[in-house]
This record gives sequence, C-alpha cells and structure tokens, in this order.
Amino acid sequence: MDTEKLDKIQNMVEDKFQDIRNTDGSCFHCPGQPCTSEHLQILVRTVPIKEGHKLRIVWPVTPEIRHYKEGPCIYLGHLIGHEGEGSLFYVLKTLGWATGLSAGEAEWTLEFSFFKVVIDLTDAGHEHMQDIIGLLFKYIDLLKQSGIHKWIFDELSAVCETKFHYQDKIPPIDYAVNVASNMQIYPPKDWLVGSSLPSMFSQGSIQMVLEELSIDNIRIFWESKKFEGHTDKVEPWYGTAYSIEKITSSMIQEWMLCSPNENLHLPAPNVFIPTDLSLKSAQENVKFPVLLRKSSYSRLWFKPDTMFSTPKAYVKIDFNCPYAGNSPEAEVLTDIFTRLLMDCLNEYAYYAQVAGLYYGISHTDCGFQVTLVGYNHKLRILLESVVEKIATFKVKPDRFSVIKETVTKEYQNYKFQQPYQQAMYYCSLILQDHAWPWMEELGVLPHLEAEDLAKFVPVMLSRAFLECYIAGNIETSEAESMIQCIEDVFFSGPKPICQALLPSQHVTNRIVKLERGMSYFYPAEGLNPNDENSALVHYIQVHRDDFVLNVKLQLFALIAKQPAFHQLRSVEQLGYITVLMQRNDSGIRGVQFIIQSTVQGPGNIDLRVEAFLKMFESKLYEMTNEEFKSNVNALIDMKLEKHKNLREECRFYWREISDGTLKFDRRESEVAALRQLTQQELIDFFNECIKVGAPQRKTLSIGVYGNLHSSEYTAEKSEPVQPYSLKIDDIFSFRRSQSLYGSFRGVSDHSKL
Repeated sequence: MDTEKLDKIQNMVEDKFQDIRNTDGSCFHCPGQPCTSEHLQILVRTVPIKEGHKLRIVWPVTPEIRHYKEGPCIYLGHLIGHEGEGSLFYVLKTLGWATGLSAGEAEWTLEFSFFKVVIDLTDAGHEHMQDIIGLLFKYIDLLKQSGIHKWIFDELSAVCETKFHYQDKIPPIDYAVNVASNMQIYPPKDWLVGSSLPSMFSQGSIQMVLEELSIDNIRIFWESKKFEGHTDKVEPWYGTAYSIEKITSSMIQEWMLCSPNENLHLPAPNVFIPTDLSLKSAQENVKFPVLLRKSSYSRLWFKPDTMFSTPKAYVKIDFNCPYAGNSPEAEVLTDIFTRLLMDCLNEYAYYAQVAGLYYGISHTDCGFQVTLVGYNHKLRILLESVVEKIATFKVKPDRFSVIKETVTKEYQNYKFQQPYQQAMYYCSLILQDHAWPWMEELGVLPHLEAEDLAKFVPVMLSRAFLECYIAGNIETSEAESMIQCIEDVFFSGPKPICQALLPSQHVTNRIVKLERGMSYFYPAEGLNPNDENSALVHYIQVHRDDFVLNVKLQLFALIAKQPAFHQLRSVEQLGYITVLMQRNDSGIRGVQFIIQSTVQGPGNIDLRVEAFLKMFESKLYEMTNEEFKSNVNALIDMKLEKHKNLREECRFYWREISDGTLKFDRRESEVAALRQLTQQELIDFFNECIKVGAPQRKTLSIGVYGNLHSSEYTAEKSEPVQPYSLKIDDIFSFRRSQSLYGSFRGVSDHSKL
C-alpha cells in the first residue's frame, strides 16, 4: 500500500477518534490466581455431543509472557508434545491408547496462565486413563531427572529464528491487528516479534514452570459419551452434563506405580533443521507453470520462485489410481491406507515438521496425494522416505484397528454437522458423478479387516498416473530428477509396483448438467434430531468454465453479496448464517445462497431467496454507470492482488491442474474480459441465467429440515410438483438419469512440451 493511501487512512482514524480523551489509563489488571485449592486436584467427567474420548490435563503456571525471551512453556511444550521415538505420544500410540497429543501454554493473561496437555484417546485408551496420567507424570519426572538441556533450547531457538526471518506474508489487515495487539503487551523493540524469538537460555525459568507441573496442581478434564447417565451436574450455559471428584497425591502416585514401564527418553538431535538457506537463481523469469516433463507414467508441472525470495519449496504428487475410487469399500480402504502411511511415518517425519518442513498424505476421489511444503534444503530426503514407505507398505493389524476406529467415529460424527453443511454435502452428492455417500461408506466399514487392505493396496497401485507439481526454490534439474526417482521406484524393475494407465482409465471429473428452465428440489430431514436449525442451499448452475461468462457471474456475485446479506439477514433476520457465494465444481460454475434458520423452514427460505432476486433486478437497472465501473474496478483489483506466499500461489495453480482447466493465465485473461464488459451485458446475463423464471435458469434447492420444521418436511414430501420443477426422491436414480458436462480432466493434453 503506498504512503498516500496510508496517510489517508491515518487522517480518517484521527478524525474519528480525536474526541476520545487520553486519560493515561493503564491496562486492566486482574491480580491473583483464578484457582483456589478447591479447583485443584480435581477430575471432571463431561459428556460431549460427538463420538470420541478426550483427556485434558491442565496446570495453573507462571505466565510465559513474564519470561518470553526464555520461552519456558515453548521448551516444555516441545518436549511433552513431541511425537518422535521415546516420547509420551509415541508410547501411548504404540500401546494403542492415543491418536493425538498436544502440549503447551493455553489460556494466558499477564497475571496467570494454564499449561495444557490434550490427548485424543482410543476406546482402549479410555479404559486406561489412570495409566496415561501415570505415564505423563513419569515423563515429567524424566524431564526433572535428566535436567534442562541447552542443546534442545538452541535447536528451538534456531527453528524460531529461521521461521521469523522467512515467515510467509499474511493479509495486511491481520498483520496490522497482530502488531497492534503486541503493542499493548511488549516493549516497542519487540512489537514486531512478540514472543516468537526465545533467545536467552535460562535453566531457572524452565525449571520453575517444570516444578509447577506437579501432582498438587493438577486439573483433569475427561470427556466421553460413555459417561452418559453417570454424571450428577449440569452447567447452565450449554447444558453439558458433568461430575467432579477430588483426587489426591497418593492416588496419582499409585497410578504412576501401576502404569506400564515403557522406554521414555528425550528426542534425538533434529537432522531436518535447514542450514542451507541460499536462494537458487531461476534461469528465466517464468511467469506461469510449465510442463517440464511428460511420460506415460507422469506429468511434471514446474514453476521456480520468481516472487517470494524464500528458501522454500512446494511438491505435490497426485497418484491417479482408477481402482481407488470405484466403490465405497475402495474409497474407505484408500482413506485408511493414507492414514496408516501418515501413522507409520510420524515418529520419523515429526522432526521435519518441527523444523518447518510439512508433509501430508491424503486420499482423493480417485487415489491419493502426497504434499510437501517448507524449507527446500532437506525436502528431498523426506520425499524419498515417504515414497519408499508407499512402495514397501505393509499393514500392521494393531494399527489398522486403531485407524479403523478413528475413521468410524468421524463418519458417525457426520450427523452432528450443522444443517447448512449437510445441505452443501447433498448438493455435491447430486452434482458429482462419482461421489459415494458417507452412509454407504459407514455401512461397509465394520466388515473391513486388515487383510482386506493388504489385498487391496497392490491392486490399487497396479495402475497409476502421477500428476506432479513442483514450485519454489528448486532448480529445473532437481525437479526432474525427483520425479525420475519416483518413477524408478514405482514403474521400473522386473516386477514393477505400478503400470501405466490404459487409455480408457484416465481419471475424469464429470458434473451433472441440469436442464435449462428447470427447478429441482431435494428435501431431507436433519440428521441430528436435537438440532432446531433448518437450512437451504439454493444453487443456480450457469456454465462451463469460460472467461467472459466467469466475469459476468463474478461481478453479479460481488454486486449482490451485500444486498443479499442486508435483506435476508439484517432486514428479514432469517438466520445468523446467510451467505451468497460462487460455486465451482471441477470447472462448472454457478452461484449459491446458503441460509440456516430456526425461524423459517427451507420451503419458505427458498421463496425469500426468489423474492430477493426479484427485488435485486430493479437495483441492477437503477445502477449508475459510475457504480457499475466502481464494481468492475473492485473486481479487477481483487484479481490483480498478488499472491502473498508460495502456498497461496501453489493452491491457485494446483486447482488449475487438478480441475484439468490448465488456464494458468486465468487472472490476466479475466481482467481483460472485465475491461470489455458493459453494464447492458451484465443485465442480459442476469436476465438469461439468474432471473427467476428466465428460460436458461437452472436451479437446485436443497432443504434440510430441523426438528422445528419436521411437519413441513412431511407436507413437502406429499405436495404436488409445480410445472418446470422436479422433486428429487432418490439422489442416485436422479444422477443416473441426467446428462453430464464434459470433463476437463483426462482429455488430450491442452499443452505440448
């Protein structure tokens, strides 16, 4: 932002705030500790809404803000929350008791703060709560006995310093808010850094907080649906059922004695901490990704960093495997496979994560993908380890059981999603040609065993095509050699793991093409009978990706967004969640209203959306030429805004690759189309595609009925259908009966080498 604009903003602020008197007031202080003895040494059992068990162990401690250069909570959180071999989490995971653990200072003020350890428990872990608390205190004892280590602090300090110097840019408004917040807490020299640079090693301050993590100070919060009917209290705000009991020091000492004897030890030195932070010189100023390499096994898109000047890189390897998504069982097994890979890599790759090199393996509709992002220095080592793990994958039955339990709970928790999320899910299920419903996936889960996965993985990998994107501080030759190395692992040798896809097997992403002039409606009961909210998604399908049509749709959405919010939320007060936004399904564009409400059922909300569109039509005609130009310029400014960091840039280009649209110059081309657009063309577009009753208009309304509107759902099911409208009774019969848009993916290449 240039100085002129900043000056203007400063003048506005001074003008608005000049009448506020400066009373030299100091910050509000609330001295003393919130916890008296009755709040310590307690065990609170609570009943959550969702499936799953959690254990939160909390201690009141000296606020780190008083010792922020020494970072005692950062040091202790790093060790207690570590996931490498010998850590508390590693032991709990090996025992099959935990699926996640985090540790560190949580809520804090200048006067008091809390150190918190949060553990996600398995069903077996829930039965071993006392052993887990015992092991936690054994690890705290280990920290006391082994002493405070300068080399561990120095590692953390180095990681923090590198992270600060090479931090990604964030939106300016967020940055300004962060710095303004820091101004109230830190001296001026630390306004920009806050607590992010612990640099003074102090055995004393770390020891002081470590002593506070004692048996005498503990507060345990244990949540599980298994406590239903076994609690005697209800808190007044959310109606959560709970009970409290006192625990004594001798009880916890007993838990420590009885807990298993496991080999707890400190982490090893971190080999992933980058030391080469030099910048590679890009041979040429490459503006867009280029197709660097292509074979029958893979395509490599490449874009060197010409923008951010940071020693970071981004690597995405998308395994397109036709056998991974051809049934609900295959989809679930692929999901479990990716989670098991993350699970067995964790104790090794956690060190990379600590050092600022992140990785993820996630399943997709048609396979799975590996993503690495962070400092480029040690990235290749991590990538090769991940690739080797995939190639030599073996199912461990005990870990399979734990992951299956986690996945089952996640599926069971879908019914607790908010009604608007359920409505959006049904909308995707209706539109996406190959989507499997989660109810079917939950149905097949109980019957899947470790041997099913062991048989499935070689079949899934037997045919694959790798779509790859490498960007950032990496040279062309490095990028090519990475992909060659991956191809060698999977496709070479006398018995290759993978074969190339047959021409008929290339992955597509086809979307249902709604009929022009038709309105479709799908009513569904909310999955959570206790939820009073109903929701509506009113989706208007417009076109297949096209620069001119895209900008007309975007401009309509920009102009209508605020009036829609004002009318439907502020004036009519239909509900807190009231959104008008664009929708893009694999290159098929449209716009959607998302509204969640207790005051109106979905049928009535749908009528209010149509009434709004009729009212908006006159606004469009009344708009002056200046207002039109101002909106066009606002949209152009949004498109020309530079990507703030490598992740953001990569997300933009990867979307083009994964959708198959490959329009890397999209922003420039859409700006050119916008500059040509006239007000009359926008009105014509509205009249043809958006206006209620327009001959080209295609709408799909999804209604999710909460318990306040269940009678409306029953009536809706039996109501006669209006002309040019269709009630969808069965999603899959409907999907099979519709024509589809052509896929952008899997068609012959848009670009040649």
